[in-house]
Amino acid sequence: MTADKLQPVIAVDFGGTKTIVAAVLPDSKIVSRRFYLTRAEEGAREVIKRLVSAVSDSIVQVKSKGMAPAGIGIGVAGVLDITRGTVTTSPNLPGWRNVPIKEIVAARSGLNTFLINDASAAALGEYCFGAGQGRSNMLYITVSTGIGGGIIINGELYSGASGCAGEWGHMTLEPNGPQCHCGNFGCLEALAAGWAITREAVTRMEKGESSSIAELVDGRADSITAEVVANAARKGDRLACEIVAKAANYLGIGLANLVNIFNPELIVIGGGLSKMGNMLLKPAKQVIKERAFRLPARTVRIVRARLGSNAGIIGVAAYVFNYRPGRGVRA
Repeated sequence: MTADKLQPVIAVDFGGTKTIVAAVLPDSKIVSRRFYLTRAEEGAREVIKRLVSAVSDSIVQVKSKGMAPAGIGIGVAGVLDITRGTVTTSPNLPGWRNVPIKEIVAARSGLNTFLINDASAAALGEYCFGAGQGRSNMLYITVSTGIGGGIIINGELYSGASGCAGEWGHMTLEPNGPQCHCGNFGCLEALAAGWAITREAVTRMEKGESSSIAELVDGRADSITAEVVANAARKGDRLACEIVAKAANYLGIGLANLVNIFNPELIVIGGGLSKMGNMLLKPAKQVIKERAFRLPARTVRIVRARLGSNAGIIGVAAYVFNYRPGRGVRA
């Protein structure tokens, strides 16, 4: 392996719930990987302090292996100004407004630093090394704490005029629906994301509906998560099955909109909720058949992501190696 191949990117997948910091080589091999809880409720200052510390630790680890970092890439959940390197706002990072995260990390590390939306990064990872290999027109949607996405058009990552493209989670499906963390009402995220499923379960149980969910969390409502609801649904719990089916229906409506707008070859579904498998995806696919135009609905394939929780960091690294400004946009 040449010296160039031994220059990994310090890749950060920075979400509202968890953060992954890893060193990734150009061939997608992960040299080191660290996971920790974001603890976003503590505010931007404390969160960035932990992030900078984790990045510094990764740099030290890489250098101890005789390698020199090629740069730092940060994938962040939120609406980003890529040109300025700022997080303008993030529904899942409370209080974040125009945070110059790129400048802060670059100053502390002394390395060239690049910023990209986390879901766009995951899309790039799946396109280059995962389920999207060999496809020219692909959409990626992550269904997790929030809902986001990324766009590959004619083999290129499309980020939009400001780097904000792909915010599927904030398309309005129900104008008078529940309020989303972004402040809008009836967003796809507020109807089908992990926190929406949790909210629905808590609300309905507080109204007196019975469910085995209560047993799974020992009666503690604050312990209910989308994963708990999914586990109850797998065991046939009526309430849990209804909640998952409702989320799947809204997800299908959102996907049908994307099929009609983009006419993609492939839609890759990632994120923690994709682990529900056919329980979530089968009814969503049926909604696409019912609501999207027949030709694009027949053309598109809907598949689960292959890279799992590594999609983001691998995509961030690919962005720094091949897609960053001045290097073109093709892999």
